[in-house]
Amino acid sequence: MEPDLFTAAAEDRQEKDPAGSPLAVRMRPRTLDEVVGQGHLLKPGSPLRRLVGEGSGGPAGPSSVILWGPPGIGKTTLAYVVSQATNKRFVELSAITAGVKEVRAVIDGARRASGGYGKETVLFLDEIHRFSKAQQDSLLPAVENRWVTLIAATTENPYFSIISPLLSRSLLLTLQALTDDDLRGLIRRALTDERGLGGAVSLSADAEAHLLRIAGGDARRALTALEAGAGSAIAKGEDGITLETLEDAVDRAAVKYDRDGDQHYDVASALIKSIRGSDVDATLHYLARMIEAGEDPRFIARRLMISASEDIGLADPTALQTAVAGAQAVALIGFPEARITLSQVAVALALAPKSNAAYLAIDAALADVRAGLAGPVPAHLRDSHYKGAEKLGHGEGYQYPHDLPGGIAAQQYAPDSVHGKVYYEPTRHGAEARYADVVDRVRARLRGE
Repeated sequence: MEPDLFTAAAEDRQEKDPAGSPLAVRMRPRTLDEVVGQGHLLKPGSPLRRLVGEGSGGPAGPSSVILWGPPGIGKTTLAYVVSQATNKRFVELSAITAGVKEVRAVIDGARRASGGYGKETVLFLDEIHRFSKAQQDSLLPAVENRWVTLIAATTENPYFSIISPLLSRSLLLTLQALTDDDLRGLIRRALTDERGLGGAVSLSADAEAHLLRIAGGDARRALTALEAGAGSAIAKGEDGITLETLEDAVDRAAVKYDRDGDQHYDVASALIKSIRGSDVDATLHYLARMIEAGEDPRFIARRLMISASEDIGLADPTALQTAVAGAQAVALIGFPEARITLSQVAVALALAPKSNAAYLAIDAALADVRAGLAGPVPAHLRDSHYKGAEKLGHGEGYQYPHDLPGGIAAQQYAPDSVHGKVYYEPTRHGAEARYADVVDRVRARLRGE
């Protein structure tokens, strides 16, 4: 029997006992017009409209699509709607359990269905980012020749997780995060719809606001929490879901964070940018998200060490020392105590004066070297400790700074190609102001002024 998105047995069970299915399943849209949000993907003539047969006539058939977005915003729901509305053969695979063998079986079946009785096949592939390159390669002939129309869903950035040939043969549709208004409409519909709670309970305004907060833009989470709150209220004999009842039913919000995906990099980026922006409270928020999600504390510590040099530098020379000490402590003690050390370091960095002068200086010097500005080392600076060096003039004329007043010799150090170039431009922030005074004075002495 071919894999199917929703098996006949499950459908029969839902029809006979709809209350036995989760609220999120019962409230799943049956048509594209019932889909919450994603209006930018559901306009007339859009790829999804054409997949369900709306305006799909003519020489241009519907394209394969890749649905990209975070969990709980409707990727599987859109596939379900297509499966219900289309008159095409619909097959579902999950990249978690399927392999090349299963993919080839679907493709072979699609070719037989097309050649035998003219039936087109739509293949829904969930979590395609879990497929290896070889597994994704196996889809290419079928997509290119349109033996199947692919609907692939992913929570990962497809430019990193999906091979370029498959991307070029598909339309990438980016699903937008659901807004509070989107979720509010869904929640209120679920409260009154006969498929949902059918008016069995009401929802107070403060409970609704809390429900939106803990949902985090995830429709599935919102409906699951609503169902839990409704069940608790009914068990208590109450006709409404209060804030207290909802808090009792739903202990805490799950952290929206994938340690191997976009959230991992986005939250880490937000942490560093909050430190750079000196917002200590935002810094602690993102640090808490990473800790709560179970992020490796050593990864966090490494990011903090980088920030200490990149964003603070000599404006506070102790910042790097603090970050390195924190990393060593984290490696020794681990969680849960490491959260305190990470907090100490993050707070110190966020409140430290900022300078990226050292960062800009090395990048400017590297740019010149890569551009070919790496001339010969001046003769007086070359190694003169080997036999024959004196005959070559190496070391001749070198002035030993320690023998001179102030320890500075007015001589050329850089190659001719970059002599006089200024790379380090210190700020007047924090301790770097002292370095700014020093570098001005030293450069003047080096020029013989």
